[in-house]
Amino acid sequence: MTQQSRSTGLPVIDLSLADGTPEDRTRLHDALRAAATDVGFFQLTGHGVTKAETTALTDAMRAFFELPEADRLAVSNLNSPHFRGYTRTGDERTGGSQDWRDQLDIGAERPPHVPGPGEPPYWWLEGPNQWPAALPELRAAALNWIDRLSAVADRLLHELLASIGADPDFYDEAFAGHPHLRLKLVRYPGTAPDGAGQGVGTHKDYGFITLLLQDTVGGLQVARPDGSFLDVPPMEGAFVVNLGELLEVATDGYLKATSHRVISPPGARERFSVPFFYNPRLDAHIEPLEFPHAHHAPGATADPANPLYAEFGRNELKGYLRAHPEVTRRHHAELLPL
Repeated sequence: MTQQSRSTGLPVIDLSLADGTPEDRTRLHDALRAAATDVGFFQLTGHGVTKAETTALTDAMRAFFELPEADRLAVSNLNSPHFRGYTRTGDERTGGSQDWRDQLDIGAERPPHVPGPGEPPYWWLEGPNQWPAALPELRAAALNWIDRLSAVADRLLHELLASIGADPDFYDEAFAGHPHLRLKLVRYPGTAPDGAGQGVGTHKDYGFITLLLQDTVGGLQVARPDGSFLDVPPMEGAFVVNLGELLEVATDGYLKATSHRVISPPGARERFSVPFFYNPRLDAHIEPLEFPHAHHAPGATADPANPLYAEFGRNELKGYLRAHPEVTRRHHAELLPL
């Protein structure tokens, strides 16, 4: 049943209603439309991902962060022109400020795509992952997670489009072939030594849909229209879902991409989370969505400091160049602004 979470204030949406009666599907679509046009965040249940699959991933993730630092640094993203691998605590930035977390960036396993003459530089984002030799189970668990959550996100996107009266298959071509699928295994190690509470700074996601698995610690906050923030406590068995900027632009603001942040856990307490980003091919051009309520769209948010492009790869590369300045200087100095 679709409901409002008493603990989080976010809508709770049961995706298994898609398999139910026509009345069930109507309830699902009404709830999806309300959540996606209002707060842009919701909790998703009924997704079919099992507790055993989740445990396999979280156990492997915790084992990775328990490896000696030398083993983690052996897969540093400084080694990768594709921005894959381990980022030390404090080496990623959001809004120009240091994020107090460390993480392992993983994507769909692909051969390296070194851009040829005339090819866009965003093809650097397609390439192989780096895996710690001491933890072979991590590769299997992470790639299985990408497969499983891709299927959940694909179904969710189709139901979301149907909920606003659009063709559910409208963006199938943009995802055909090699969609750009990424996940992060993230550890927040507590408050920074200088007392700063920025686990990750306020931001929006670039693409289509994010599915977040969080542990029991909490710290995720969603921006309200008045500038205050809503806490999103964990909900067992649910993914926190938010929409990305490309869906907002494609619907002229009808669907909402909402700013969010993570506050560092107090003291030395650790927090773990796994965001999964479901995004189209790097070279996909995102066409404006056709839907009956387009004339009610309020217009997408405009940020002169963060222009958005119809070609997804340009947005994604822009974000990685900003977030990982050391990788950028080492491998892509020619892409730095003059």
